[in-house]
Amino acid sequence: MSLSVAVAGASGYAGGELLRLLAHHPDITITTVTAHSNAGQPLVQVQPHLRMLEHLTLVDTTPENLAGHDVVFVALPHGKSGELTAHLPKDTLVVDCGADHRLTSESDWAAFYGGDFYGAWTYGLPELIRADGTRQREALAGARRIAVPGCNVSAITLGLAPGIQAGLIDPDDLVAVLAVGTSGAGKSLKAHLLASEIHGSAMPYAVGGSHRHTPEIRQNLKLAGGAGVTVSFTPVLVPMSRGILATSTARLATGVKAADVRAAWDLAYADEPFVRMLPSGQYPKSGDTVGANTALIGLAVDEAAGRVVTVTALDNLVKGTAGAAIQSMNIALGLPEATGLPLNGVAP
Repeated sequence: MSLSVAVAGASGYAGGELLRLLAHHPDITITTVTAHSNAGQPLVQVQPHLRMLEHLTLVDTTPENLAGHDVVFVALPHGKSGELTAHLPKDTLVVDCGADHRLTSESDWAAFYGGDFYGAWTYGLPELIRADGTRQREALAGARRIAVPGCNVSAITLGLAPGIQAGLIDPDDLVAVLAVGTSGAGKSLKAHLLASEIHGSAMPYAVGGSHRHTPEIRQNLKLAGGAGVTVSFTPVLVPMSRGILATSTARLATGVKAADVRAAWDLAYADEPFVRMLPSGQYPKSGDTVGANTALIGLAVDEAAGRVVTVTALDNLVKGTAGAAIQSMNIALGLPEATGLPLNGVAP
């Protein structure tokens, strides 16, 4: 039986990626696509790469247009999805790709986002290892409200959580620097994202702990067992349309040997279909994951500095957003987790 799906915010990058992947999902029929300023236009006029969906026309993003579907994906700016999803039926599976339902702390929301706090939903990072060794996917089974993680958050969390859960790294001295593609900033016209501004240049932003993903990273790593988690996270915008390459480091806990480290990460991800550890001495490129729902992780121990170094690559629009949303939907509905999700990337 095919499930009816609506995608709110279908004119944006995240919405377009949801539609690209859902168009190949064997259990899904996309029936409604919504937008704001682009409402009334054919979908392919706004997303010309989605030729399989040229029969669809964008309609206004209202609760009435989203109601009556089995699944609703929401890809809207923060502060917009919470006020909309409150009006959807409780038995509808709603998957929010925005920030409105990620944080459990109202004070963190006020400090980093502001505005109305809509409360946390079931968190959509299936591979997140928790302090007791269980995975977040167990909480997703049967869920009807799911919050998809931030893309930077997924890259840092996947890179560091195994070491925290195993007690091998100190959670109070975490540092991450990320090279981030421009699609992570959304599709709205911004002067600093013009080709003439970004081409041939790299630009840090949200420096000094001000990035809105910071409390979400702390939240995840506390769930993994970290006490007193602190993370210094610096994203750097680089001239590529997609991708994240996250270099995350942590101080080794007292008495931990380099030989102990590799085994913990290998064990954590041994059975994960979409998170792959690379062989010792190998590190991913951001381009290795373009178009795929995979996160690739390289691992090293800097013995002179007494630190673990992880390098995590993922596509911010797939594993970082739309792929994670569909993966979580599959689990919630009892479908095979990998249904409709690509393992192979696109090259060159």
